Amino acid sequence: MEAQFKLLPEAVFTASLGSKQAILEAIADRFAVAYGVERDNVLESLQERESLGSTGFGRGVAIPHARIDGVPRPVAVLMRLDNAVDFAAADGMPVDLVFGLLSPQNAGASHLHALAAISRLVRDEAMHQAMADASDPEALYALLTNVSDRDAA
Repeated sequence: MEAQFKLLPEAVFTASLGSKQAILEAIADRFAVAYGVERDNVLESLQERESLGSTGFGRGVAIPHARIDGVPRPVAVLMRLDNAVDFAAADGMPVDLVFGLLSPQNAGASHLHALAAISRLVRDEAMHQAMADASDPEALYALLTNVSDRDAA
């Protein structure tokens, strides 16, 4: 089975940020660097989606996502925060793990499948703890690569 979304090593990072806006900006920056998409377009699309309701998933995780032109398939970035930040999540918990997801404008089901895959990943207690404990972005990426390799087998 093909992975539900593409995640490049350079799309995984850690940061110290103080606000939801700073998080969205950092995610947009990373999408631009890792996947060559237009930063301002990404930021605007993420903010537009966020205005419909927080993408704070709960349990310290946010999944800001949008559909945009310029990506051939769903692509992701992962940011682990050094400090938890209020993201207006449904459970009221601040977030320290942020998965950004961009899908093509016309990606109906594939966008939903990618969101579901990320959701399953962060609901897995052992995986959630392993992501929190990972020593650096490389270890974080290796964790996720092993999961997608295992799921593909």
